Amino acid sequence: MATQQIPGQASAPASGGDQRVVELSIQGMTCASCVGRVERKLGKLAGVEASVNLPLESAVVRVPATVSDQDLIDTVVATGYGAHVVRPEHDGDGGQDHDHDHTPSRLGARLVLAAVLSVPVLLISMVPALQFANWGWVVFALSLPVVTWSAWPFHRAAAVNARHFASTMDTLVSIGVTAAFLFSTWQLVADPALTEHAGMAGMDMTEHSLYFEVAAVVVTFLLLGRFLEASAKQRAGSALTALLSLGAKEAHVLRTVDGERTEVTLPAHALIPGDEFVVRPGEKIATDGVVTEGTSAVDTALLTGESVPVEVSPGDAVTGATINTSGRLVVTATRVGSDTVLSHMGRLVSQAQSGKARIARLADRISAVFVPVVLVLAVLTFVLWLVLTGDLDAAFTASVTVLVIACPCALGLATPTALLTGTGRGAQLGILIRGPQVLEDTRTVDTIVLDKTGTVTTGTMAVDDVVVQGEGSTATLLRLAGAVEAQSEHPIAQAIARHAAGTGRLPDAQGFSSAPGGGVRGTVDGSTVTAGRASWLEQNGIRPSAAQARAFGAAEDAGTTAVWVAVDDVVAGFVTLSDTVKDGSATAIGRLRDLGLRPVLLTGDNRAVALQVAAAVGIDPADVHAGVTPEGKVDVVRGLQAGGATVAMAGDGVNDAAALAQADLGIAMGSGTDVAIEAADLTVMGNSLEQVAQAIELSRRTLGTIKGNLFWAFFYNAVGIPVAAFGLLNPMLAGAAMAASSVLVVLNSLRLRRFGR
Repeated sequence: MATQQIPGQASAPASGGDQRVVELSIQGMTCASCVGRVERKLGKLAGVEASVNLPLESAVVRVPATVSDQDLIDTVVATGYGAHVVRPEHDGDGGQDHDHDHTPSRLGARLVLAAVLSVPVLLISMVPALQFANWGWVVFALSLPVVTWSAWPFHRAAAVNARHFASTMDTLVSIGVTAAFLFSTWQLVADPALTEHAGMAGMDMTEHSLYFEVAAVVVTFLLLGRFLEASAKQRAGSALTALLSLGAKEAHVLRTVDGERTEVTLPAHALIPGDEFVVRPGEKIATDGVVTEGTSAVDTALLTGESVPVEVSPGDAVTGATINTSGRLVVTATRVGSDTVLSHMGRLVSQAQSGKARIARLADRISAVFVPVVLVLAVLTFVLWLVLTGDLDAAFTASVTVLVIACPCALGLATPTALLTGTGRGAQLGILIRGPQVLEDTRTVDTIVLDKTGTVTTGTMAVDDVVVQGEGSTATLLRLAGAVEAQSEHPIAQAIARHAAGTGRLPDAQGFSSAPGGGVRGTVDGSTVTAGRASWLEQNGIRPSAAQARAFGAAEDAGTTAVWVAVDDVVAGFVTLSDTVKDGSATAIGRLRDLGLRPVLLTGDNRAVALQVAAAVGIDPADVHAGVTPEGKVDVVRGLQAGGATVAMAGDGVNDAAALAQADLGIAMGSGTDVAIEAADLTVMGNSLEQVAQAIELSRRTLGTIKGNLFWAFFYNAVGIPVAAFGLLNPMLAGAAMAASSVLVVLNSLRLRRFGR
């Protein structure tokens, strides 16, 4: 699986040879038609692939070396929009430079003016008791600022697109509002007698041919919709903004001055790898690093979503932006700036939000031809009404209503707002979704392959029992074994040494020797101690008795790992160990089953160990694959796929990377290696299997929200246009309905913010 280049690195090379990825900030887009036009124009450049995001007002563009940044900007400008390249130094504002006319504050000012003036226009026009002589001219004067200054964002966008022989949703709004206003003005000038009399002078003044109230109220409703959309989109993207703002602002760096170490306070971004810095209780860790002094508990909830602090001591890795809760720590920086875990999370979330799911492409293609078709329908509606009824007012009303009701705002917002909210909420929970196509993959997955060590289990061996076979006590056997095993770096040896050290200080071992994968040997308190496999004992001339071998075999058959211990070349007993199942693994697997997934356990351990773990977490014995090599893991995934399964794979190690890439959906545990994370489609930043179930559920929920949004957006237009064409809908109601549809789509997406609460 190719590594995806991250937005925000304007000139960084992307995977795929001489290609790179450029992020553009685009000003002036208002609907899905705008998105389609920009994508098509950029796509006409040789070798260029573009994905444009409406709520983010951005485009992520893959370009070959032959295309410059200026070529991209010129293409967007020629299409009728503003553009500039987003570079890393702009990251402080999230990389967005919004069009001023579409910010909530500017829209709010236009909305207030429109609302204040539209209310008297509507009341005077529709309530005879409030009408007075020549009231039409007053309504004209009140409507003029609404259809000019308040509606200016619609008119400006329509004019820009018209210069490029294109049309968007703003074209529909601008034509509809302008037509209503100009038609009414012409009627007023041509027939001043329309409003010479007061409304109570014997005439029903609600039956007039002036549509000033339509023009004013439609603008007000549409501005209200735009304002609510802009505000909601800001909230939808707030998770990413909050994520990127988590980092520490400064660091207390240790510097040697005149032979003494002193603290110097520097901005966190000034750190370089190798710098040592102090983190006091309650402070954020400035960047990724390794603890060199002190012990403490670190609150990682901001990044992993896990509430229990993690104990750290010298040698343990820590992540920037997490919080030191207790003791003083000295940390050596290992990764800084854009290389940190926090930056990587931010780039992955931004990348996912900027992409498009396959289902969204359908909406874009429809929107690209939608506006021209609506313009034709509006003209046909006017002509047919005029020909069939001869009623100019009715023909005009029906055609304006078609223009207003057909605006495809909801189509353009259906996918990106759900992606913004879903991926942002995922980031808060420590779940990173690499791209929108992953959402569709989670829908079809029916089998999940779980690597045992580090995924279902902790990956840390622990001593279960010390079995004496001969003379001596359990304490003595454990003390001698722990002393010699302490000299080895092997995980099993370290587990025995840790357990033994818990009972008292261990003596030193002399004359230490070892064999990789075999065992260790040394002299402790004058006795020669040998520990390891049976083959290692045989190499040293030690042979267990038949009874001892049977007891040892029974321990292994029970699902434990057993280590022989001999003293002065005589078998003294053995130590049994096991990998402990993570808290919550059984619950998580039950949750995966509820999601319709069949769990499969994969491990390199022996079958007895694998079956014991499977029984503890509720996996069927038939779905256990034991003694599997890294290459064999890929074969297992391929075998399941060949049998018709759509496979997800969860793992955390280098030896899982190939299987993660082979799976239809790769899920990396964030506690694992960078290789595993890069090979995966989903990453959970914690080490709990429950987060894997949560990630799949969130992905499916986000995809469901997108589908729901698209259905209602399509349904609204499919029903609204014929209703308007048949004259069954007032233009004012059409404007309110159009605005409401867009707002409802955004609010439906915002429900994802409550996921997991």
